[in-house]
Amino acid sequence: MFLFFILYSSLLMLPLIPKIENRRRFGNKNKQDLFCIALNLCYLCQMFFKDVIGQDELKKQLTETVRKGLVPHARLFCGEEGTGAFQLALAYARYLNCTDRSDHDSCGKCPSCIKYNEWAHPDLHFVFPMVSNKSAKKEVCDDYLSEWREFLKKQVTQHSYFNIDTWLRLAQMGVENKQAIIYAAESDKIIHKMNLRIYEAAYRILFVWAPDRMNDACANKLLKIIEEPPANTSILMVTDRPDRVLGTIASRSQLVQVRPIQPEIITGVLEKLWGIQEADARQIAHLSGGNYFKATEYLSIDNDDAYFLEQFKTIMRNGWTRNVVAMKSFSEEMASMGREKQKSFLSFCQRQIRENFINCLHEPSLNYMSKEEADFAKNFSPYVNERNVMDMMEELSLAERHVSRNVNSKMVFFDLSMRIIVLVKR
Repeated sequence: MFLFFILYSSLLMLPLIPKIENRRRFGNKNKQDLFCIALNLCYLCQMFFKDVIGQDELKKQLTETVRKGLVPHARLFCGEEGTGAFQLALAYARYLNCTDRSDHDSCGKCPSCIKYNEWAHPDLHFVFPMVSNKSAKKEVCDDYLSEWREFLKKQVTQHSYFNIDTWLRLAQMGVENKQAIIYAAESDKIIHKMNLRIYEAAYRILFVWAPDRMNDACANKLLKIIEEPPANTSILMVTDRPDRVLGTIASRSQLVQVRPIQPEIITGVLEKLWGIQEADARQIAHLSGGNYFKATEYLSIDNDDAYFLEQFKTIMRNGWTRNVVAMKSFSEEMASMGREKQKSFLSFCQRQIRENFINCLHEPSLNYMSKEEADFAKNFSPYVNERNVMDMMEELSLAERHVSRNVNSKMVFFDLSMRIIVLVKR
C-alpha cells in the first residue's frame, strides 16, 4: 500500500516540469529522482507548524498564546495565497486540540491529530468559496465536503500552497461565468453548527476560507456570532484580501499579518525539495516576491502566465494601432473565459503595468519579471510613464471590479481596450 502511494505521488509530479531556461535538464530526471521529490513533498505538506515554510516568529507567537491559555474567539489570518496564511491557520487549529502537544507543534499521534489527518474531526467545521449547483443539489459547503477533504488530502501528495483557482479546478465545479462565493444559505448552517454541543475537543473550530467572498447576509450573521461567541469556540478566518472583509468583522477579530516568505528560505526549499540548482532557485525566489505558491507556478507547465502575457501584448498593441476589429475579437475571447480567470488576467495586467513602470528606473532588484516578460518590457516600458501609469492602473482595477459585479464581460473588455487607446500614447 505504501509503495502504491509513493508511485502515485511520483506520477502526480510528472506535470511539474520547471519552466526556466534549462528546462531540458529538469525534464530528464529519472524515476529515482521523481521518487525522491514526491517523497520529500509528502513530508512537506502535513499541515503541522513544522511544515509551514518560514514564518518562525508567527509560529512561536501562536504556540505561546495557546500554552498560556490566551485563545481569542476570532483570528483573521491575512496574507497572500503563497505566504502560508492558510497553512498556519490549519496548523494552529490542529495545535489547539492536540492532547499531547509539545512547546512547538502538535504530536501527530493523539486521537485528535489522527482525525485532523483526515480533516474529519467532529468539532472542525469548514466554510469555503464554492459555486452553487441546484441541479446537483450542491448549494452549501457541506454538499462539497467530500470534495473539500479530498482536495486537502491531494495537497499532501503535491505542494500544500494553493489558491482558489486550484480548489475550483480540482473540485470540478462548473464555474463558467459564475464566481465562487460563500452564499447567504451558508449562514444558517454556520449558526446550526455553532449551536451544537462540542463533541470531544477542547475547542470547536470554525475555519472560514476567504471571508472577503461572503454574501453580505452571511457576513452579518457571522458578525453576530463573533460578537457573541459560544463558549470554547475559535473562529479562524483566512484571507488574501483583508480590505474586502466586512470592516466590523475585521475590527472584532485578532489580526495575524502573514508577511512574504524570505527569498533565501524559498531558495533553500526549492533546492532541497525540487532539486533545482542554487542560481536558478535564487532567480525563482526573487521572481516570486516571497510567494511560495507563485514560485511553484514558475515550475509548472500548467501556468496561465504565458497565455496572460500574450493577451496583455494584444490589448496594448491593439490600443497603439487603434485596431477596433481586433479589439472586438479580443473582448470576445476574454468573455469566453470564466470570471475567475478574467479577474486573474486583470490582476496580471496590473502587475505588468507596475513592473514596466519600475523597469524605467533601471534598478533590476526592484523588478519581478520572468525572462519573457522582461523581453517584452525592453520595448514596451517607455510607454508606461508618470503621465499614464496611475490612470492605467485605475482602469484595470475598475474593470476587475466590474467583472466581480457580473457586468457583461464583452462590454468590460471592449471598453477597457478603447480607453487603452488614449492612455498608451500619453
